[in-house]
Amino acid sequence: MEERRSAGFWVRCAAGLLDLLILAVPLAVFVSFTSVALGVSNQFLDLNPGMPPHEVLQRLGPRLILASLAFFVVLSWMYFALFESSRWRATPGKRWLGIYVVDEGGRPVSFWRASRRFAGGRLLLHVPQVGIYYFLVDCGCVGLLPKKRALHDFLAGCLVLREEVVGEFGGDRAGAS
Repeated sequence: MEERRSAGFWVRCAAGLLDLLILAVPLAVFVSFTSVALGVSNQFLDLNPGMPPHEVLQRLGPRLILASLAFFVVLSWMYFALFESSRWRATPGKRWLGIYVVDEGGRPVSFWRASRRFAGGRLLLHVPQVGIYYFLVDCGCVGLLPKKRALHDFLAGCLVLREEVVGEFGGDRAGAS
């Protein structure tokens, strides 16, 4: 039986950042078109870094904020659940970094298991006052536990594994000059 290597904190973090960059593109397009449709596009020009959230909400309006949040949650759910349950078994960020998602038996996950993994993880990050604490505990689990499983991995019965890479530098190089 082949030994399975768990993906560690830093590679999972980098994959998550790549996926976030990919998801930012359709979110930006959505926010742009929706702000124009709601007539608040000019309010973006008046926003400043460090502006309190209540002031941003007041300027842009709750409809744009809630619509954007709802769009991002549904987009993220489809992105993660569809990619992780596909032949790739990984999002583009995970695939580029050579990691993938399987169930505890090493089999590909179904759409619903990938959805459960999303709901137990990324969805909870959007809950005010709870999300940051969940995120910190989740990162701690991946960074400190022996099998490097996050809470959402436990909840969904999943593992995130590293692909075994055999490249031109792998194997015995004794004959190389």
